[in-house]
Amino acid sequence: MISFHRSHFARLFAAICLTLTILTASAAERPWTHGPLKVSANNRFLCHSDGTPFFWLGDTGWLLPQRLDRDEAAHYLRRTAADGYNVVQIQVINGVPSFNTYGAPSHPDGWNLAAIDSIPGYGYWDHLDYIVDLAEREGIYIGMVCIWGGLVKAGLMDCDQAKAYGTFLARRYASRPNIIWIIGGDIQGNIRTAEWDTLATTIRAIDPGHLMTFHPRGRTTSARWFNDRPWLDFNMFQSGHRRYDQRMGNKDYPIPDGTEEDVWMYVDSATVRQPLRPVLDGEPSYEDIPQGLHSDLEPRWNDLDVRRYAYWSVFAGSCGHTYGHNAIMQFVRPGVNGAYFADGQAKPWWKALSDPGRGQMKQLKHLMLAFPYFERRPDSLIVRDNGIRYQRLLATRGTDWLMVYNHTSRPMTLDLSRITGSNKHLWLMNPANGSLIYIGTHSRPHLTIDPRKIPGAPAADCVLIATDTRANYLTPQTTAIPVTLPAPPKKDLTE
Repeated sequence: MISFHRSHFARLFAAICLTLTILTASAAERPWTHGPLKVSANNRFLCHSDGTPFFWLGDTGWLLPQRLDRDEAAHYLRRTAADGYNVVQIQVINGVPSFNTYGAPSHPDGWNLAAIDSIPGYGYWDHLDYIVDLAEREGIYIGMVCIWGGLVKAGLMDCDQAKAYGTFLARRYASRPNIIWIIGGDIQGNIRTAEWDTLATTIRAIDPGHLMTFHPRGRTTSARWFNDRPWLDFNMFQSGHRRYDQRMGNKDYPIPDGTEEDVWMYVDSATVRQPLRPVLDGEPSYEDIPQGLHSDLEPRWNDLDVRRYAYWSVFAGSCGHTYGHNAIMQFVRPGVNGAYFADGQAKPWWKALSDPGRGQMKQLKHLMLAFPYFERRPDSLIVRDNGIRYQRLLATRGTDWLMVYNHTSRPMTLDLSRITGSNKHLWLMNPANGSLIYIGTHSRPHLTIDPRKIPGAPAADCVLIATDTRANYLTPQTTAIPVTLPAPPKKDLTE
């Protein structure tokens, strides 16, 4: 049964609030002051060379180098940092040649880039340098998708050109602290594999100091083709934009029919491979994009949907997550409409920066960093009688804490004996704003609870948090900040 002892949980509650406040205040900190990024010792996460955890929270800014001028790029990156993002994924080039907003081409002399810096004005690569510098000042890594997959598939870059291009990129950006290399670009790894291997190994030979991954086609993972490659540091998958049962005739489908939205399956499929590597979703369903992409008559993915993709993926074991927005990823504006029915007049990219889902992603990062980071693991045994599709619960835990993401806030039965302690503190977190509701303590091994019956519970999805009552996750600042604790419920809400 549940009992309520405010004096016992006040210190822990204050510590969590303090941690979240500190993390929010330091959102624009330059993370590479902790050293270069590397794979953690347990091969499941990313961290800095001094051991500081790095939770990848990415924003999708594919056409940033092509569509935004310098003032606009500065505005976008400032807002992105303020919203808690630490990675922006871009297309370095989306054509051969590609052109920036100043009309400068990326390839004025084909793949001969030797004299590129002699071009006057805001040259293509000069502008990209400027963007990288802006991101550095904001504490943001640039995830460079070197060339979009469709261009390589069309034969616009062969192996010799890949070697020349990789040499140019690596020499230009190896010294920058905020670079992450992303090979591929919405393509299956068995298409033009030699070109991808050549590009990756060329960059790696010159620049061994930056992480590298591969961005694959929708509903696939890089682990399927490249998990054994020495150049691959972590895996990336693209869960994609399709709704359950929107198979769309794809013959080479690596997941069962009717599981299109089950993002946790991609994490599972990558982490069973050897060698074990970190994994994350580099392209889930974008906010405000039609479900399935191809008809404006379909409903659009909203903030509740993008939260589900993020929490399902991370609680399944991902080392981070990338958010995307239909208007932002292609930077539409009045007079510049985009693909997938993005209306630049109705919602230009700068208005989309305020859409709810984009501002909510930081709550997941804060939550993950508020508890012991490297011990986190998925644990399906926490959940009894799990559901399917939207009713599925995803659970993660450490030694003396656990969390369960509940997309529909349905009743759930949980095995609290999966963590230490005979008594557990219980909270509900609202993933839309990070607010916490203290429920009480629970002394039985199992917990049956209906979140919807808890006063003040989130209206949609929720995260249940349980901790051993002996646990104490204090920051170095041990003086608790003033906190007004929520009043505990007046009756037991569990069986």
